[in-house]
Amino acid sequence: MDLAGIDHLAMSVTDVERSTRWYMDVLGFERRYEGMWDGIPVFIGQGPTAIALFPLEAKASRRSSNPAGPQMLHLAFRTSAHGFQAAQRELQQRGIACAFEDHGIAHSIYFCDPDGHKLEITTYELPRP
Repeated sequence: MDLAGIDHLAMSVTDVERSTRWYMDVLGFERRYEGMWDGIPVFIGQGPTAIALFPLEAKASRRSSNPAGPQMLHLAFRTSAHGFQAAQRELQQRGIACAFEDHGIAHSIYFCDPDGHKLEITTYELPRP
């Protein structure tokens, strides 16, 4: 197989339009493929990264019945050192709580979208000692 990368991540959300607005406003995503599939899923993205937002199915949740079973742990976005600092300031200005972690080879901040999906912004461009 010759794969170019991940095309998109499909996520279920409680309110598709609210999540669409949040990802567009907070992360600068844009709508893609408007007018397709009767509006569901809503595709949003920035550069090569895309997310397909589906409404949460109340009757038949697709989550594993086993809490230790498969699950999405987080969605990570890569940025430059400058973009990382700007993202931290932007989240703080918006009142979005985030947690910093030093992974040795990378720095990351973690925060949640309106449905509690854990998101990460990471940079491998670390300050030199």
